[in-house]
Amino acid sequence: MNRRMLTKEEEGAGDEVEVRREDQDKINKFSRLHQKELKIQEALNIKSKEKEELDDITTELELADEDDLVPYKIGDAFFHVSLEQAQEMLATSTSNIEEEVSALEDRMGTVKDEMTQLKVELYARFGRSINLET
Repeated sequence: MNRRMLTKEEEGAGDEVEVRREDQDKINKFSRLHQKELKIQEALNIKSKEKEELDDITTELELADEDDLVPYKIGDAFFHVSLEQAQEMLATSTSNIEEEVSALEDRMGTVKDEMTQLKVELYARFGRSINLET
């Protein structure tokens, strides 16, 4: 079986499909969704790093003496709190981050589902003459 590559002219020949307003709207929506996907992924990366740092701090506090006061950052200031208080606040912060990550993952799933549906519709209309790979 001998396959040859099509030239740009041959590839486009006979494939001219008029771009309707609704097609352009779908392409624009896909582009906006892709940008939203990138922002959500960036937020997920940041939250993942924050959770990793909290996990490291939690592990480090396991080595601390129970009678020691621990510096704990709240906003821009550090406060000395008991080890137990610090561990409770860390647990709360970790739980909050996990909830935020879950919400971001849900949003990411919704965005990807919408993008997949748009891909199906646009590839059905334009075939190989459109590239929606991100």
